[in-house]
Amino acid sequence: MPHADTNHQWVLARRPQGLVEADDFERRDAPVPEVGEGEFLVQNLYLSLDPAMRAWVSERGTGYMPPVPIGGLMPGGCVARVLESRHDDFSPGDLVLGMFGWQDYALSDGGGPLRVSKVPDGVPPTLPLSALGLTSLTAYFGLKEIARPQSGETVVVSGAAGATGSVVGQLAKLSGSRTVGIAGGAQKCAWLTGELGFDAAIDYKADNVRARLSELCPDGIDVYWDNVGGEILDAALGRLALHARVVLCGAISVYNSESPAPGPANYLNLLGRRARMEGFLVFDYLDRIDEAMAELLPLVLEGKLRYREDIRDGLDTAPAALRDLFTGAHDGKLMVQIAS
Repeated sequence: MPHADTNHQWVLARRPQGLVEADDFERRDAPVPEVGEGEFLVQNLYLSLDPAMRAWVSERGTGYMPPVPIGGLMPGGCVARVLESRHDDFSPGDLVLGMFGWQDYALSDGGGPLRVSKVPDGVPPTLPLSALGLTSLTAYFGLKEIARPQSGETVVVSGAAGATGSVVGQLAKLSGSRTVGIAGGAQKCAWLTGELGFDAAIDYKADNVRARLSELCPDGIDVYWDNVGGEILDAALGRLALHARVVLCGAISVYNSESPAPGPANYLNLLGRRARMEGFLVFDYLDRIDEAMAELLPLVLEGKLRYREDIRDGLDTAPAALRDLFTGAHDGKLMVQIAS
């Protein structure tokens, strides 16, 4: 398949100080790579933007990925089309999912941090990054393996209008749990209790979160799914029920802090309530993707698992769009359309 001669890329120009800014990244043009034996060339179609990217560009990095070096290509999950192939498992025209990065074209041997997989026939190309993406897999495995909500239990989700939190709440609801979401703004809260079927929502921008948790969870919180950290995590720890489970999925409220966030004051409630707090990474479960898809795909196709997508137009919008992820200036799973 024909392609351009130039590969537009975005690299890390400097370490962000506080809130990530568009100027922290720099555009670079490079030749489109040649395909060697056992490799294939893809054209990226859609790029996923995720909160973890803020940790990837910090000096600390993460426990599962080293810091992106200054001048290094920004990593990111993409849905792409195979253009040329000298790999036995991939053919021109295949739609694939992989960590291809912030660029027009990428060369792959099928491996990497996220093993390259084919997008099933008939699945819209954005779904592997939204309702069937890593965020939904995170929700699925975190609930199944750590939270294990039971019918009648109360599940509270922070960042509930986000790509992961919205799926957590819906899957918990399908399990028979009572679900309370915490989100920013009346519009997002209305979406939770309306279209998504949450039992209640707390607007952290307008409500007293501690008071609302006391009101909505009089018997305590059986499962708290934490996407934000900070004060909201501390408030939830203060309302735990006996034998509660706290799932540490993310801490978007502190990712842009220049100094480590203080520990939650209410952590000793874990002792008194004989509760458990556990962190996890979806990468530990990638060998079970087929299991998750067998349950998630029918729910999406039948309209039982609802989702929203916020798609920005063009690779050059990626740096500014990433900032929007932390200011709340987005609505749904945030991604960039790179090509048609």
